[in-house]
Amino acid sequence: MAAPTCEDGAIQVGSVSTITGPVDFSDGPKGAKAVFDQINEAGGISGCKIEYTMADDKADPQVAAQAARDLIDNKNVVALAGGASLLDCAVNAATYKRNGVLSVQGVGVDPMCFNAPSVSPVNVGPYTLTTAMLDYADKELKDEKLCAFFIILGGTQEAYAAAVARWEKMSGKKIHLIDMTLPLQGDLTPYLIKARDNGCDAVLTNQVEPGVVQMINTADAQKIEGIDWLFLASGYTEGVAKALPNTKQPVYLGTEWEPYTEANEANGDWMKTMDKAGLPKTAFSQGGYLAAKVLADTIASIEGPVTRESVSAKLMEGKAMKYPIAGSEYVFGDAAKHAPMQATKVMKLNAGKWEPISKDWYVLPAAE
Repeated sequence: MAAPTCEDGAIQVGSVSTITGPVDFSDGPKGAKAVFDQINEAGGISGCKIEYTMADDKADPQVAAQAARDLIDNKNVVALAGGASLLDCAVNAATYKRNGVLSVQGVGVDPMCFNAPSVSPVNVGPYTLTTAMLDYADKELKDEKLCAFFIILGGTQEAYAAAVARWEKMSGKKIHLIDMTLPLQGDLTPYLIKARDNGCDAVLTNQVEPGVVQMINTADAQKIEGIDWLFLASGYTEGVAKALPNTKQPVYLGTEWEPYTEANEANGDWMKTMDKAGLPKTAFSQGGYLAAKVLADTIASIEGPVTRESVSAKLMEGKAMKYPIAGSEYVFGDAAKHAPMQATKVMKLNAGKWEPISKDWYVLPAAE
């Protein structure tokens, strides 16, 4: 039977991630490495081993560019998989395209991850999740006056504005209030008072863990009632849950994959893989795991030599790939931009624990 071959030795795969610097996204590439290590221990893909290189961009554009060049020119990677970075896509997407290298991004963060022909993330991403959570508040929570407060870092303002506009077009409704001046640090009281005084039924923000806790504590301190608080996957942490055991505020957020706090069948293989590798079970590691699965299955489908060209050709075919851990089929394909993942599971905070509101995926209508 025809199968992938690797006469020149191990198949080279890499990723560019933010590992040191302002944030540590290393769970993403570590999750990918755990998958590749497991494949190698089992004899490889039709005997072909995978050598995986995790490059650290340190959240520095120049370092990110150098890391990409090293992977392409010196490591001769056939593709990238499992990267999780603040700026890899923005800095390197054009370089990947010029060199015929495709990136199955583990955790797409910056807008270019979802707007480049050379990158297709396995995560839903903050912009699609913005649309999804507004849609959920409108359709399921029956909130009428939806408000959104965003922290704007780098070139994200246009992407968040487009995400809100997508919901407006889908729903035929208008956002009640939008504010793009939310601070990364500082007093949130004026924003909560603004939401209250403007009659917001729901408030969506893109806060990360400390900001989520601060916002809900501020809402409690101000004795605010009658607002549904909506967050993105960046707020889905055990730290947030443990910090807010007594709040009565209704707190909701959307996941990027099967909720990582749930020990269920859909998470089974990922959990076993992380346990075997001695890695923490986090949402970021889900992204790395899934990206590695996608690339490994793509390589396994190649007949003949595994090269940069043959891997890219297979990914560009656009075959839909389904995994229990994700709510959408993953597709790379030949397109100007990629955002294949359009499904979330909505979680609600209840007495210091995250609980899925329903067993089913909340799927966003396809973007036009």
